[in-house]
Amino acid sequence: MSERDSGSSDRARAGSRGKASGQASFGAFVRKPVERPDDKAKASVANAASEAAEMRAETAASWPADAIEVGAIVDAYGLKGWVKVAAHADAGQGGDALLSAKRWWLLKGQERRSAPSLHAKTHGDSVVASLGGITDRDAALAWRGCRVYISRSEFPALGADEFYWVDLIGLDVVNLAGLNLGKVAGMIDNSVQSVLRVEYPATDKSGKPVAGERLIPFVGVYVKTVDQAAKQIVVDWEADY
Repeated sequence: MSERDSGSSDRARAGSRGKASGQASFGAFVRKPVERPDDKAKASVANAASEAAEMRAETAASWPADAIEVGAIVDAYGLKGWVKVAAHADAGQGGDALLSAKRWWLLKGQERRSAPSLHAKTHGDSVVASLGGITDRDAALAWRGCRVYISRSEFPALGADEFYWVDLIGLDVVNLAGLNLGKVAGMIDNSVQSVLRVEYPATDKSGKPVAGERLIPFVGVYVKTVDQAAKQIVVDWEADY
């Protein structure tokens, strides 16, 4: 008798003895394959990838401390769940973060969610994207009006003498004589150049405190240094300009 036949006979006799003793037979069985360590690792990676591809609920505590609002979902795009986003800024000013970020943070009313960006591209003057967890047009339409945030750490790196607008807001503006001209309250794009909108404390004709405003072109002839570590911009600009 071959070794295979011997094994088959042994299984049959084991079933017969079970029946003879009044016990239920377990029948034939297949031995469970030995699980190798690399199998567990592959399963873990697969599970992590599956979870990362889904939208998830977030709270104020899990929201990134460096989250920057970069746009809003204004419509659905196509039939497969893509969304259309109106970016708050153009490329180089924070808008391109929508194209490179791996995860978008979504806020609609009090509801907070985050979703992986599976694919994003420019489309005319907007950005369209496929997000994990949004699989059809109806689901995409349900997110209209949602504000989109990106973690500042996911903004694309810039070259020398390039700055994101969000990094300039709040910096002190000082002229070459050391006079503080105020703080950057915002930026303006006049289609020719970027302009610093600098606010400073002032008073109106009645002596009531108001916020004064200076507009300084963000160009090399006026802006001499930007020191983000010192939170200061030095400009060639006089207080009475």
